[in-house]
Amino acid sequence: MRLEPVTGGIGADVLETDFSVPFGDRSAEQLRRALDQYLVLFVRDQNIDRMRQKQITAIFGPLSRLPYVEPLDDDPDVVAVLKEADEVKVGVFGGDWHSDFSFLECPPGGSVLHAVEVPPVGGDTLWANQILAYEALPEDLKTFVNPRRAVHLGAPYGVNYAPPEKTRSGRSIRMTRGDPTADIERLHPVVRTHPRSARKALFLNPIYTTRFEDMSVEDSAPILARLYAHMTRPELCCRHRWRVGDLVVWDNRTTLHFAVNDYDGFRRLLYRTTFAGESPV
Repeated sequence: MRLEPVTGGIGADVLETDFSVPFGDRSAEQLRRALDQYLVLFVRDQNIDRMRQKQITAIFGPLSRLPYVEPLDDDPDVVAVLKEADEVKVGVFGGDWHSDFSFLECPPGGSVLHAVEVPPVGGDTLWANQILAYEALPEDLKTFVNPRRAVHLGAPYGVNYAPPEKTRSGRSIRMTRGDPTADIERLHPVVRTHPRSARKALFLNPIYTTRFEDMSVEDSAPILARLYAHMTRPELCCRHRWRVGDLVVWDNRTTLHFAVNDYDGFRRLLYRTTFAGESPV
């Protein structure tokens, strides 16, 4: 196994490795350490089925099933991240900076995507390193965030803060809407510590974070806007152009990601599996 960084701040290509065959304990631990270091791993040209994808996912943690998003009919552990060619002028699943399901008591530890069908151009995904974002914070913001918690809620799936119809994902991503359980406010630390690496990362995002614990939505907004602008600076990011067969693993605790919606008229299908996380500390 050979690792080659893709940017100076986040991400690495995993080279000379066939993920279709089982890994021994040593290789599995090498992968976990690589993810701890680089936060996103990219593997090209992998011919695997969904069962093998689930086995790879389990290297990083127990398989986890996502709430509010319907899985495949024949496999409850796999979600089809799909947008059909005729779904135009609609939103896309994950179409803003976010960490997945941060409003849960135990948000996912991370996920794996395998590309099955991709457009000839467009449909890229970006990731941003929130460890570096925390380390590079201006001192006034670092002093502000360290003792605080923030409120997260599942606005896209709930009743009170449902997004406008035209901004929602198309019909191919089957999601629960109007569920009052998604409107439950949950507090998480603004700075969380990774359970394996012990590195500190910012844990906020524009989709699910609404305010700071001791502040109103209105008073929180300008501080959150300043933080989001910092958290997604180009030097903290990498951008992946998908090819069929790509396998990508990312750590949801320490990254934000963004699905670019610029491929109307083309079909895009990736299979997604998720590994469990813990309550942020």
